[in-house]
Amino acid sequence: MTDIPDRAAVLQALDRIADPKTGKGLAAAGLVQGLVVGPDRAGFMIEVAAADVALYAPVRDAAEAALRRLPGVLRAQVVLTADGKPGSAPAAGPPPGPHTVRVRRGARLSPEAQAQTAPPPARPIADGSQNPAHVRKVIAVSSAKGGVGKSTVAVSLACAFAHLGYATGLLDADIYGPSIPRMLGSDAEPTTNSDRKLVPIEAFGLKAMSIGFIVDEGAPMIWRGPMASSAVNQLINDVAWGSAEQPLDLLIIDMPPGTGDIQLTLAQRLALAGAVIVSTPQEIALIDVRRGAAMFEKTATPILGVIENMAYFPHPVTGEAIEIFGRGGARATAEAIGAPFLGEAPIDIALRQSCDDGAPLVAVDPAHPTSQRFIAMAARIADALEGGDPRPAPRLAVE
Repeated sequence: MTDIPDRAAVLQALDRIADPKTGKGLAAAGLVQGLVVGPDRAGFMIEVAAADVALYAPVRDAAEAALRRLPGVLRAQVVLTADGKPGSAPAAGPPPGPHTVRVRRGARLSPEAQAQTAPPPARPIADGSQNPAHVRKVIAVSSAKGGVGKSTVAVSLACAFAHLGYATGLLDADIYGPSIPRMLGSDAEPTTNSDRKLVPIEAFGLKAMSIGFIVDEGAPMIWRGPMASSAVNQLINDVAWGSAEQPLDLLIIDMPPGTGDIQLTLAQRLALAGAVIVSTPQEIALIDVRRGAAMFEKTATPILGVIENMAYFPHPVTGEAIEIFGRGGARATAEAIGAPFLGEAPIDIALRQSCDDGAPLVAVDPAHPTSQRFIAMAARIADALEGGDPRPAPRLAVE
């Protein structure tokens, strides 16, 4: 039977380690953030200013050692993160170009257009300079609304890229509801290499990382937005995704639903090759698709395409398409926002079962008709990436 460490004992042990700036114990100084105590394990995050990372590295090591000495703690992990890079300055945003939409001052704009009139957050041209080390291109799989099967699509696309021969990684950026570990059928705990970087979990030809590999399934992540954003930043940049000899071709990011802190952090700090937007056909989901598209446009992230998930249910006997949520709404929305429509994915019992079983359908049965759909969609995305940068997201300039 596994032991659960005593939370009070954990905090007392951490308070015996001094904060080098205030002299207080770590807990008293407010440096023990997001403490997770579970069977055989304990861990937390230390968030400091970027200039203080080197100062607090020994503190992190001392905290991990202190946790390991406690009864019931077999595994300890302390994440040291910062709110930015030392000496970094915001890069200038891309200049107005042929895809800038000019609006006459005083003209009435739609609500979607009004959101674009503010200056976009600064981000460098997507030349890969902000990507994690040894990662060539990063793709975000997004939905501004939850419950549309985004994680299922992200896993399926990642497996499809691997099937097509691309060295592929998969990052679960949904800190509050990680599902990738279950879908990949893995409960392994990441190890660290000699550079103190996390070694991703390998499954079905993918290199994967998720907060779900670090904390117990079902443990609530009661973190405020900035802490969650810092954790995602750590999962991106402090993971050994590839090497100089074997870089990743693609890193697929399963984004959390919505358009909040984590989404903006990823869109601003990474040189995203583009975003894939997932939706179901009904209008209530498509409203959020348009919100998500507006966010990517505002951060100058190209939209690689839209996927209509749960497009229909094939009749078990006749195979006739039963359009439970309607059909074709995502295609029409893609046309309206000027993005490619990548294809449909049906409501498929085999796809649902494979995710529950931790054996992705595309990986275990690539010949399945639904797998073939995802492989075709991945091929379209790959063609767009290899054929040059896709159409940049439009920008609005008020004259």
